[in-house]
Amino acid sequence: MQIEVLKSKIHRVKVTDAHLDYVGSIEIDERLMDAANMIEGEKVTVVNINNGERLETYIIKGKKDSGTISLNGPAARKVMKGDIVIIISYAQMKFEEAKTFKPWIVFPDENTNKLITNN
Repeated sequence: MQIEVLKSKIHRVKVTDAHLDYVGSIEIDERLMDAANMIEGEKVTVVNINNGERLETYIIKGKKDSGTISLNGPAARKVMKGDIVIIISYAQMKFEEAKTFKPWIVFPDENTNKLITNN
């Protein structure tokens, strides 16, 4: 049996930009992506703490140490610059493997989006 579990999470990060006239996606600072074990093109769920919106999109790699969290295209309608979001990715694995799997969880500074700690 395969189940879907939390693989990676960037917890409470500030949206730096929202661009409606763009094909779509979320641009994430490369340093945060690396710390969370996320890759360009990976599907993510974005949860907006400010308004409760949830959306799915894919990652575009942002400039390392830029603090960039930019939602683009239709996703830009669900966030505003300055909103706090949680970015989540999932993985499918065997049930027994999932029992011992440890996800990558990153806690950036909410004001600067710089990495503070991760598990």
